[in-house]
Amino acid sequence: MQITQTNDEAVFEQCAKMMVKSEPWITLGIDLARCRSAFDGECKEVYVLKEDEALAGFVILQVCGSFKGYIQTLCIDESWRGRGLGTKLLEFCEKRILKISPNIFICVSSFNSNAIKLYERFGFKLVGELQDFVKTGYSELLLRKTFGPLAGYQPNEKI
Repeated sequence: MQITQTNDEAVFEQCAKMMVKSEPWITLGIDLARCRSAFDGECKEVYVLKEDEALAGFVILQVCGSFKGYIQTLCIDESWRGRGLGTKLLEFCEKRILKISPNIFICVSSFNSNAIKLYERFGFKLVGELQDFVKTGYSELLLRKTFGPLAGYQPNEKI
């Protein structure tokens, strides 16, 4: 498995197609165009997880602004699930984010129990609930894994 950064529009389209047929995007009614728009913006880094040439998953990180260190989207293709790839991507995200922030944030839909379990095992803690945030009747849970406060944080460039 290899994790590499990409800015390739064709890869973004592949990733958006992976999202639109997965939870939580199905339940939340997020269409392909909205999934594709998740890749747009100056403060985003996109990393893909591939086995040979097969796209197994990806992650979108927010790397600047107030919530730099936010894992905006993490998705593993359904055919690759159950192999520890979500954990592998989270480990990668942690190393990348700790270069810029001591805090790692992620939101997860309250009905996405498998993702919640994964994030809790990885050390994330609930910091808040955003009711009716994406769609009426559904909550997004804001989770944080921290290695200390922002004030005085000295990133370790060797990470």
